[in-house]
Parts: sequence; C-alpha cells; structure tokens
Amino acid sequence: MSDRLDVRKTYKLYLGGAFPRSESGRSYPVTGADGTLLAHAAQASRKDLRDAVVAARGAFGAWSGATAYNRGQVLYRVAEVLEGRREQFVAEIAASEGVPSARAGEQVDRAIDRWVHYAGWADKFAQVVGSTNPVAGPYFTFSLPEPTGVVGVLAPHDSSLLGLVSVLAPVLTTGNTAVVVAAERHPLPAITLAEVLATSDVPGGVVNLLTGHPAELAPWLASHRDVNALDLTGAPAEDVVELQRAAADNVKRVHVPRSRDWAADPGLQRLTAFTETKTVWHPIGV
Repeated sequence: MSDRLDVRKTYKLYLGGAFPRSESGRSYPVTGADGTLLAHAAQASRKDLRDAVVAARGAFGAWSGATAYNRGQVLYRVAEVLEGRREQFVAEIAASEGVPSARAGEQVDRAIDRWVHYAGWADKFAQVVGSTNPVAGPYFTFSLPEPTGVVGVLAPHDSSLLGLVSVLAPVLTTGNTAVVVAAERHPLPAITLAEVLATSDVPGGVVNLLTGHPAELAPWLASHRDVNALDLTGAPAEDVVELQRAAADNVKRVHVPRSRDWAADPGLQRLTAFTETKTVWHPIGV
C-alpha cells in the first residue's frame, strides 16, 4: 500500500493571463454536494476586481481588432484543449454538484460542443445581423455589429461548466473582453477552465476570472465606470434591480436572461446582447 500523499492544488484567480492569489490573502472553503471539503479557493477583493477590469481594457483593442476568422480559430483551440482535459472536468463537476459521472460527462461534452458552436459563428455573425440599407440618395449605407467593450459576467450557479461556457463564449465571439465572477459554490470547473484558456491561444487579459462572494463583488462590477456591459445570469433574483440601478449610473448595457435551459439551442440572443450597431454612409462613385 502506497504511503504517498497527493499533491494539493492551490486554486488562484486568473488576471491578465496570470494566476495570482488574492491581494487580500483571503480564501474560502469549497465543499462537495456531500459536504466534503474539496479545496480552498481564493476570495477576490475589490482591488482584484479593479485589476481584472484594467487587464480586460488593456486586451480589448487587440482582441476586438483581430479578424473574426482569427477569433474563431482561437475559440476552436479552446475546445480542443478542453476536450483533452475532459476527465478532470467530469471529476470536478461530479464532486462539486453531486451528479453521476455520466451526467457530468454530458455537461462537459455539451460545453465542448458549445465552444465549437460559437467558434463557427465568429466570422458569420456580422453577415447575418448586418445589413445594406436602402436610402433615397446617391449613397451606400451599411450597418455592422461592433463589440460593446469590457463585459462583466456573473456566472450561473446551477451549471458550473456548461452554464459558464454558454455565457462566456458569445461575449468573446463578438470581440468583447470579460471579467467573470465564478459561481461561489462550484468554482473549481471555472478555475480549471481558466487553465484551459491560459494554455490555449486566448491572449492574456481577454478573460479574467475571479472567485469569491458575488455579494461582495457584483455591486462594484455593476458600478465600475470602465465596464461597458453586464450579464446578470448568475445574480440572485432579489439583487437584479439594485444591480441594474448601479449599472444605469453610467449607462451600461445590461443583459438579464429569459431562459436558463443550458441544453437548448442558444440562438443569437447572447451574441447580439453585447454588440452595438455602427452605420456607415459612403457616396456612390467615389
């Protein structure tokens, strides 16, 4: 019988492409569905959130300026790396959510497929939602979608991987960068996903992931003046109105989802949620 001890993993934040501990030095226990202690996750502070926003803003120019085809390639690479770590995700979801391994495996497979789904939309989205507009005059006029900017995402707590991928991937597909607050009770798949992002081709700062208490972080994310949009998928129902008020102080775009069926066809709703329409006029013959 082996007397070897397992190597204990230190779960950290993911900011600007690096894995720092919280500047506060705090952590909190993460337990499984049966109450077993699984790990201690970093408890992010307001300072960590501000650092995440700075990193996301710094990465926005290059990411939004990349070709849509290139963004699609990057997102497809995420699916490749995620599939290579499938068994780790299955084990973490089963332990965290208390579901059978077969059901956890279905969630992982759907999450991989969803990355591929959005990777395929990257260079097709503008063609579908853009338009050539008829005008009474000697002009061409085109309307095209552009990314909103830095998007704050409160990850869903009822689906630690598939739900997270379903809210994050469309934000990236359209050229936005993200600051994500992971599900407090089930953060381990989110942290492992951050490792997948770091070891794929996603540039540092495009995704920044915080673990901790949403009640502490969400109000500051909603009111931060360099965050352009907010996804309230993971917000408790009783907090939604207050977070919308905080976001309205600097005219953020706020998305409150209508459906939480993560297995359903996602459609275009989340792709259009964080884009703006730019119309360009050009005289004919010039």
